[in-house]
Amino acid sequence: ILFQIFDAFKSRLHDSNSKVNQIALETLHKMIPLLKDNLSPVINMLIPAIVDNNLNSKNPRIYAAATNVIQALCQHLDNYLLLQPFCTKAQFLSGRAKQDMTERLA
Repeated sequence: ILFQIFDAFKSRLHDSNSKVNQIALETLHKMIPLLKDNLSPVINMLIPAIVDNNLNSKNPRIYAAATNVIQALCQHLDNYLLLQPFCTKAQFLSGRAKQDMTERLA
């Protein structure tokens, strides 16, 4: 059921309405400490949704919210779960998002 919930939630992280996108990121930030490693089945789906558009967003609120989500993931999940998706993203991103993901990996 967790997969079904996050599959639907993922589209809000890509929403064209910046307010919806920002609220989705802020909500995810609040959910991470509660779910912790229980997010492992959906982490490979979530990280691209969080990172792809949001870490390169020109909207400072969306960028800040995405950065907060990445930070919360690093604080509350086993780093082993994050290593592969972070490496994959760092490899194929550009700009500020690539720099942010590379710093997280380091």
